[in-house]
Amino acid sequence: MSVAADGASAAHPVTTDIPLSSAARWRAFWVCVAVAGLTILDLSKVNVALPSIETAFSAGATELQLIVSGYVLTFGLFLVPMGRIGDQRSRRALFLIGLTLFTAMSVVCALAPNSTVLLVARLLQGAAAGIQMPQVLGLIQQLFQGKERGRAFGLFGATIGVATAFGPTLGGLLIALGGPQDGWRWIFWMNLPLGLIAILLAALLLPATRTRSHRKLALDPVGVILFALTVVSLMWPFLFTTGAPGDDPRRWWLLVLFVLFAAGFVAWEQRYTRIGKQPLIPLKLFRIGSYRNGTLLQTTYFAAVPSMFLMTTLYLQSGLHIEPVFAGMVTIGFALASAVSSYIGGSLVVRFGRPVVVVGLGLMLVCVAGLVATALYVPDSVTPFVMAGAMLLGGIGGGLVVSPNQTLTLADIPVREGGLAGSVGQLGQRIGTAVGTAVALALFYATVYREDGHSAEDAVVFHDAYGFGMVTVALFLAVAFVIAVADLGARRRSQKVADAAS
Repeated sequence: MSVAADGASAAHPVTTDIPLSSAARWRAFWVCVAVAGLTILDLSKVNVALPSIETAFSAGATELQLIVSGYVLTFGLFLVPMGRIGDQRSRRALFLIGLTLFTAMSVVCALAPNSTVLLVARLLQGAAAGIQMPQVLGLIQQLFQGKERGRAFGLFGATIGVATAFGPTLGGLLIALGGPQDGWRWIFWMNLPLGLIAILLAALLLPATRTRSHRKLALDPVGVILFALTVVSLMWPFLFTTGAPGDDPRRWWLLVLFVLFAAGFVAWEQRYTRIGKQPLIPLKLFRIGSYRNGTLLQTTYFAAVPSMFLMTTLYLQSGLHIEPVFAGMVTIGFALASAVSSYIGGSLVVRFGRPVVVVGLGLMLVCVAGLVATALYVPDSVTPFVMAGAMLLGGIGGGLVVSPNQTLTLADIPVREGGLAGSVGQLGQRIGTAVGTAVALALFYATVYREDGHSAEDAVVFHDAYGFGMVTVALFLAVAFVIAVADLGARRRSQKVADAAS
């Protein structure tokens, strides 16, 4: 046997079969998906609390950006390494470790006496989410086969989409119940009972996925370090761009380091593969066109949609002075519509394929255009209602994107690599969210600082800030649309070649 084969065998030991009934498999699935939804919910529901946190701690724009984007950044950084460890050891154990840490850090966030403690806890909370999410993907891959697996991944995608959309509504409701001073703390307190219940159910219902192993843990530590440096050097300039006159222009030189670290990471991963070891991210996966295109599409899509929710809630609260609970309710239509269309899209994609995603992205672009037009031209008194209608249309489109794209992305991936491939896709989503949120917030606050001819209370400032921030959303969605159309063309060409050969 070759060195490469030995390395692959050590890195990917044979997964034990799980002798479970169908009912037991689905119970385990719903525990996993509920926790995945909780971790995503904790991103979007905090967005609506930013004005309250700003008031409570006199936090600046940079601190607010880090509270949101820092969670996503550490989430993304831990995804692939923890997925690798889960594949080689116990997914159940790592799931429980991540869930316990997530619950504990939620309590620290709720009790935070200042913005520094809150930020550190959010970073650790994101790391905890990054520990547990790959185990969800790995367990789904292991528990289900065939059509059941497609249905499970479809429900997983729908849950993520609904959690992303429903978060602002839930966050606004909790702030209303807890009051303007400490209501934001309720957003984190909510995780304590839910986390404890989830820990109990996970301990009882999740199956043991591995027998004891004496194999040495196969990781790629140099790859992990290079990857972390690559992501941080990319994110740093955006996280520290507030639009304030005091912004240091030298921060953009970090993008040069990003290019160098990225080149070093790719070179190292290629070398690591050549010597027969398993790299952090197997670059060969990106030679598969459907996987490459699907991963790029979901990265750009998730760079857009969470930013859209954040921009909208900031505009409604800061510009129109709408209470958080009512600002959050604007996204209810998106959440409900995306839940229904995700379920329908899971069936449609089997029949029609990539065109389903193209239609969904087209509806999302119409939604964004409607939101911006509403902010600029509709009277403030009816703006929330018109925006809610635009969000309803966006929800229909969003549901036709996430779950169908997940199915198409993993369709040509070998089963033995499905868990890792799914983790890389989730990584793309989280990094996309971090970059998109940072860029949109930077444009939003830059406009507020620049238009100093108006009072900070003047809604005109926020009309313009919202418009500029949403430009980022539209651009990312447009890129996703182009990728979807290109992938559709590639699939049709491949089908024509296959038909001609037969």
